[in-house]
Amino acid sequence: MYATTYARATSLDDAVAKLKAAEDGKFLGGGQTLIATMKQRLAAPSDVIDVTKIPELKGIAFDGTTLKIGAASTHSEVQRSEDVRQAIPALASLAATIGDPAVRNMGTMGGVLANNDPAADYPAAVMAMDGTVVTSKGSYKPHEFFQGMFETALDEDEIIVRIEFPKPQRAAYEKFRNPASRYSLCSVFVAVTASGETRVAVTGSGNDGVFRVAEMEEALAANWSPDAVSGIAISPDLMLSDIHGSAEYRAHLVTVLAGRAVAKAA
Repeated sequence: MYATTYARATSLDDAVAKLKAAEDGKFLGGGQTLIATMKQRLAAPSDVIDVTKIPELKGIAFDGTTLKIGAASTHSEVQRSEDVRQAIPALASLAATIGDPAVRNMGTMGGVLANNDPAADYPAAVMAMDGTVVTSKGSYKPHEFFQGMFETALDEDEIIVRIEFPKPQRAAYEKFRNPASRYSLCSVFVAVTASGETRVAVTGSGNDGVFRVAEMEEALAANWSPDAVSGIAISPDLMLSDIHGSAEYRAHLVTVLAGRAVAKAA
């Protein structure tokens, strides 16, 4: 790792000021991606500004209709939160599948979304449940926020403050994990949103990151059943292909996992 300067921000304004004062600064959440890339000398920021202690980024609350999760909430906090378990059990279950205990105790929801790794879990939840990403500059719906692999709508000095999830009518997540890294090889989040819209979001497999499957959504809107999606094939052209799984294999997994998620949500 190259030399860097660590600073802890006390407020959103303080974090932005520290970033602007740095030659090549980066915001630091749980550090599960940034620190790893710095150790491999694939990233060499002059300064890292820790935003995890900013009060506005902490806390989880459910008001009966909307679940609000501070961006600095760790995966373990999401997994254990009674508010999350009450409002959206599928989200607590999702958090429990991320990495191992060390990763879950350090990694944050905001950090995952800001990085938008194609194998990340939370993007599928945000997209399937039509969540809102609230930042220091405004707010984004999923189709606005996710802009391709490792790409989001965030400006360089923009910080995710919280994520808001309207309580869905039903939701479930099915994940096929790489047995070594526990990253998603393919995962599917299905939901009927608070407004009654049926959504199917896939992560871990797409050429361009998280994506929705319109044909499955239409089928499930008419008949919420595993049989409704069992015959729907995903084009391998949409899928990643690497040493862990071919595009054809991942495309097959989408159909299988979607059926399992629908059964679980029922």
